[in-house]
Amino acid sequence: MSSQIQPNQERRILNPSGTNNSTQAQQYTKGELNIDQLDADPTTQFDIWFQHAQKENVHQPETVTLSTAELPSGRVSARMVYLKEADKNGFVIYSNWGTSRKAADVASNPQAALTFWWHELERQVRVEGSCSRMTDEESQVYYDTRIRGSRLGAWASRQSSVLTNRAELEGQVAEAERKFEGREEIPVPEFWGGLRVRPEMVEFWQGRPSRLHDRFRYTRDGEGGWKIDRLSP
Repeated sequence: MSSQIQPNQERRILNPSGTNNSTQAQQYTKGELNIDQLDADPTTQFDIWFQHAQKENVHQPETVTLSTAELPSGRVSARMVYLKEADKNGFVIYSNWGTSRKAADVASNPQAALTFWWHELERQVRVEGSCSRMTDEESQVYYDTRIRGSRLGAWASRQSSVLTNRAELEGQVAEAERKFEGREEIPVPEFWGGLRVRPEMVEFWQGRPSRLHDRFRYTRDGEGGWKIDRLSP
């Protein structure tokens, strides 16, 4: 059976969320980006933009979409997570690496992508690179900063596993509470911790009118530095 839309079928086109009651897509007018504004290192440039996002009260600028793909099927999955660290070694998020979908994806394909969207500034940052697990010692440093409930929750949740009902999850939490009753120092679970994405490509995107956005892509030059290219929008 043909998948083409037949003449008598209704074709639904979503109206963009414009401004001033317009049905036209919103125009991006808050800034521009030129190569002379960019630092030679993308992690430094990311830090500049991130600090600006914080100063301008962007809502939770650390929120990022983590995309992974399973091999050999090639099926892609994505989810919103929090960035917790960013330096010259890469971008770090924390999660369950025993039962989660992302854990299965990374086990078969250690490549990932991160996408930040800062609406208030009409800016986007994209990162692509290889993944590596952080050591328990490295993960413990961040784990110790979490509230007790979140630390116990990491022990309790079999992330992405099927639950019969909410009571089952609450029972797992109660079990973790009994396990560490009276203890403030709780070890990081062996199945939980940090994942570092080492960037091979970083793109900085600034919205412009008429969808003629400014885009600059950093790629490694093979000599320890970075090459910067302007991309067509």
